[in-house]
Amino acid sequence: MISQELLDILACPKCKGELTLTEKKDGLVCESCQLLYEIREDIPIMLIDEAKKLTKKTEC
Repeated sequence: MISQELLDILACPKCKGELTLTEKKDGLVCESCQLLYEIREDIPIMLIDEAKKLTKKTEC
C-alpha cells in the first residue's frame, strides 16, 4: 500500500495536477488529464505512455 506521505507529494507527470487514489487502491487518477496511472506491486507507474485514458463509464 502507498503511504499518505507519498500520495501527498505525487503529481500528474503530464499536467503536474493533483492525483487521487482509486477506490480499489490500484491506481492514481488525474481528473484534469482523465488518465489513470496504475499501481503495480505497491509502485505507482508514473509514465505518461503507460497511463490509461479514462472513459466516462470508468469509476474511480
